Amino acid sequence: MFSPHGPTLRELTVQALSSVERGYDLLAPKFDHTPFRTPDAVLDAVQGELKGMGPFVHGLDLCCGTGAGTEVLRTVCRESVTGVDFSAAMLAVARARARARVRSDGPPHVAWVRGDARALPFGPVFDLAVSFGAFGHFLPRELPGLFAEVHSVLRPGGRFVFPVGAPPSPSSPWYWALLGFDAAMRVRNALWRPPFVMYYRTFRFGDVRRELTRAGFTVEHRALTAFGHRPDGSPRCRLIVAART
Repeated sequence: MFSPHGPTLRELTVQALSSVERGYDLLAPKFDHTPFRTPDAVLDAVQGELKGMGPFVHGLDLCCGTGAGTEVLRTVCRESVTGVDFSAAMLAVARARARARVRSDGPPHVAWVRGDARALPFGPVFDLAVSFGAFGHFLPRELPGLFAEVHSVLRPGGRFVFPVGAPPSPSSPWYWALLGFDAAMRVRNALWRPPFVMYYRTFRFGDVRRELTRAGFTVEHRALTAFGHRPDGSPRCRLIVAART
């Protein structure tokens, strides 16, 4: 994070004291050099699963950021891929990346839309929606509305697909690190405005599955075997596949 190409501690502090949108506008030029970007191993694992489900026609990358997930969609969608995010600066980086990797063989067409995932500006036009690493920015009470929005932009039979990592064990240092981070964010948001919503421990598998079902999805999950299993035999990372029936 504090490499020559990543943000400095001061820059991260300024970001954390901003709104979510303003914070990501500030971080955008260096975002791909931080651990906040979804690792390539996760992107590759999801891409492999999607190739087995597809091909698809039109894809949506929800909260696309700098477009890493959009690159996954370009390999499995025939006609179009749309990235939506509320940070203008993150979208600018995504556009620049896409121009640098433009394909010479035609489709899929790639479009970038500035918008809020809680009020998507689309009709039911997508066969596939994905999201990577964005759900910590939504409070648990916002999940019903968020999932209803995704449901509304999918065609019948369309799928909403995203990875979910298993929570670390209390014996792991990561458990206490994430607990401490969430506690610090709660204190920050109680004392400082505007709030910066980013929590690592609020997006729980059971809650997610329940709210997806309530939104009208049929939900299945698959183990992403590349990441192995925990001592109790459960997968370290699952892929949620929610279909609009």
